[in-house]
Amino acid sequence: MAHQWKPDSWKSCEARHLPDYLDQAALAEAEATLSHFPPLVFAGEARALKADLAEVAGGRGFLLQGGDCAESFAEFHPNNIRDTFRVLLQMAVVLTFASKRPVVKVGRMAGQFAKPRSAPTETQGNVTLPSYLGDNINGIDFTPESRANDPRRMVRAYSQAAATLNLLRAFAGGGYANLRQVHRWTLDFMGRSPWADKFQDVADRIGESLDFMEACGINPETLPQLERTSFYTSHEALLLPYEQALTRQDSLTGDWYDCSAHMLWIGDRTRFPGSAHVEFCRGIGNPIGMKCGPSLAPDDLLRLLDTLNPGREPGRMTLISRFGDDKVEAGLPPLVRAVQREGHPVVWSCDPMHGNVIKSNSGFKTRPFDRILREVKGFFAVHRAEGTHAGGIHIEMTGQDVTECVGGAVAISHEALGDRYHTHCDPRLNAAQSLELAFLLAEMLNLEAGTRQADAA
Repeated sequence: MAHQWKPDSWKSCEARHLPDYLDQAALAEAEATLSHFPPLVFAGEARALKADLAEVAGGRGFLLQGGDCAESFAEFHPNNIRDTFRVLLQMAVVLTFASKRPVVKVGRMAGQFAKPRSAPTETQGNVTLPSYLGDNINGIDFTPESRANDPRRMVRAYSQAAATLNLLRAFAGGGYANLRQVHRWTLDFMGRSPWADKFQDVADRIGESLDFMEACGINPETLPQLERTSFYTSHEALLLPYEQALTRQDSLTGDWYDCSAHMLWIGDRTRFPGSAHVEFCRGIGNPIGMKCGPSLAPDDLLRLLDTLNPGREPGRMTLISRFGDDKVEAGLPPLVRAVQREGHPVVWSCDPMHGNVIKSNSGFKTRPFDRILREVKGFFAVHRAEGTHAGGIHIEMTGQDVTECVGGAVAISHEALGDRYHTHCDPRLNAAQSLELAFLLAEMLNLEAGTRQADAA
């Protein structure tokens, strides 16, 4: 796919936010072990996602991307995987039913371990230790032993990702995603949310539609899509030794694919020109995401797009804007206009999480739901004004009943943040807040569709 590229060519470029490993022999052993393990995903699956994203880029679909801020070894449990998958199914049903468009479902799952940090060290009291970088690099406990970078953690992360993918594939293809089960997707603790009642109304209407279709002879036996769904995985391509070790050459096309996930993205801190992360991603055939924040100039964005997608392949690039609620309507339009002017086919997605972190007076980091919603509304407003498609949402969320983001219909207060604050990194939307966001997104998608119809008339 890319000329003069090899899986290790990133090593000749500037690499930021990569860990230093003191034990180079252990690193080499871990890389060798991973390079002989089976791929976690397959090239054909990545191409299928690219085709789905090409439809989104053309305005004929919507991308729903969500999951954990940072997966952990401690919280690895089948119920947690199931519940996050269940909430994503709920959100997708709401968006599909309301907008009448297909929704491409991509989880931040089965590999989202590593996290870039703003500082290399952390100080508690009079003790300073290396920052926690994610469970595939070091541990969260504030001890010298835990915070030592250990390359063997990559092997454990692979095993957890493999088990997670195994369960996700079973859920997506084994009947759990059957639309006849739609009433059963609501988690018990969401009963107090008014949006849970609204979801039950949607589920009732879907059930009536399925009854009508079955009377016409259309059922899961004649239309298998009714009982299974496509579900893809993604994570930030941050820990390049791990990504390189899982890169394989496709036997059908000869192209290289990073087989750690269907989709990889480049973070806001690592997407500068000349970046090792950009160099790695330019050579793999997977769909690529790229975070776009206030520090990204339009000309730099165009150069990065030319590097990452010189053939301008639809579905290859997803641009994930992350500005903050007070900056999106001023900062996003110059990027949208530049991309549109140069004719790059991209999916525009909104990350309303990373630009809206505040420090609560209770001591916890949080993300106010009203700020998240304002950034989403600003994102849609920009695309309506520019005549482009607001194509996706990228959120950090969980199916657990956590109290990490304040606000929403369940009205989590600053004082309640400590009740169930379980994240290993940044605050996540809980299930009720995620469903609430889905209904609000559906309204915006309908408004966008109405605007398009009016323009066409």
